Amino acid sequence: MSEKNNVISPELWAPLEQEEKNAEKMERPSLTFLQDGWRRLKSNKIAILSLIVIALITIGAIFIPMFWKYDYKTQNLELANIPDVMKVYPLDNGKNIYVTPQYTVVVVDKKGNLEGLAEVKNKDVNGKKNFFTVGNSEICVDYSGYSDASKEYKKLEKKAAKKDLDTVAIKGIKYLENYYAGSNVTEVTIEEAKSILENKIERTVITCDGEKLTKQEKIKNKTYLLGTDGLGRDLFIRIVYGARISLLVGLFAAFINFVVGVFYGAIAGYCGGTVDNIMMRIIDVLDSIPMTLYVILIMVVVGPGISSIIIALGLTFWVKMARIVRGQVLTLKQQEFVKAAIVTGADTKRIIVKHLIPNMMGPIMVNMAMQIPSAIFNEAFLSFVGLGISAPMASWGTLCNDALAGIYVYPYQMVYPAIAISVTILTFNLLSDGLRDAFDPKQRK
Repeated sequence: MSEKNNVISPELWAPLEQEEKNAEKMERPSLTFLQDGWRRLKSNKIAILSLIVIALITIGAIFIPMFWKYDYKTQNLELANIPDVMKVYPLDNGKNIYVTPQYTVVVVDKKGNLEGLAEVKNKDVNGKKNFFTVGNSEICVDYSGYSDASKEYKKLEKKAAKKDLDTVAIKGIKYLENYYAGSNVTEVTIEEAKSILENKIERTVITCDGEKLTKQEKIKNKTYLLGTDGLGRDLFIRIVYGARISLLVGLFAAFINFVVGVFYGAIAGYCGGTVDNIMMRIIDVLDSIPMTLYVILIMVVVGPGISSIIIALGLTFWVKMARIVRGQVLTLKQQEFVKAAIVTGADTKRIIVKHLIPNMMGPIMVNMAMQIPSAIFNEAFLSFVGLGISAPMASWGTLCNDALAGIYVYPYQMVYPAIAISVTILTFNLLSDGLRDAFDPKQRK
């Protein structure tokens, strides 16, 4: 009976299907550290988008100046301060005219290409009228109304300040009398008088062959994509050249971070003791001096320019990286894999390069990526305050500085460099977050 029960049925010996064999098999393809990091980085859409934007900025900064028809220093004073989008007056002869804040006339074709200044026929300084010829038409730019109103407001402002008045009478002030004609208003505040002058008074009256032009159209500037600055230079190509400077400074900062900061911090943390103490005191001394002071001192010897900023970055920007790496090494060198490497006879160089640095790539990548926008911003700030790139070279900081004086009249000259700085810094920050998630061993799943 027992022997019969111990007999195994032949059906139980049926071979398993291939799918059943692999049902509980757990494995993943063998990947290197960089391959695994790139695989996870590709799944981060925001980081990849940021990487594409950075690549486009870099490619544009390198190649656009090679074929662009203008360079960063070519001036055309006749076409200074022309915006990227112009409010033009269409004429019957098919031309358009753009009136500048200096009361000159620029001829524009239907597509938005600038043909140059209109031919000056007469400038009546006393009557505050300028006359131009466009084709067979005579254009008159009458700015007497706004000019007279401005003089009246200045007198009114001085009177209010001298007598410490909160309100002033509108009697005798023509532009206020005309504005309030038909109402019972007899007094206004000085703020109201200024608001009326700036927002309600026509700055110019444009006539063509004696007929007043009132119809205005917006047209894109096709000659200068982003307009011109105060010296008639192409703002677009100056921003592109500014990208060259900013990316050069940022990449140099990242290179110094990796070459100096990583190995300096790794050696200090791994050796410990007196060596660590001496090396960190050197860092404390370097870090105690502000970078602005470094730049000023270097400018005395080297002179102003990109070289002064690069040297200053080389002296200071690796310090933070060295501290981060040292802290990581102090933790990692107590781990079992490091002790195992020591037991197998690995020397200090191999332990640092092969074991410690790969396990710190997350913080290293993040810090390097974060230092690039920090370096770009520092360069822009130093150039903005006059300690960086010197004229006529273009930097995003110098462009903002040049635009500061006319920010209310020509805001586009400040807006576009500011957008360039903001977008570049934002993309590098987003990319650094993606690199942290992709290359940090602790983030692996």
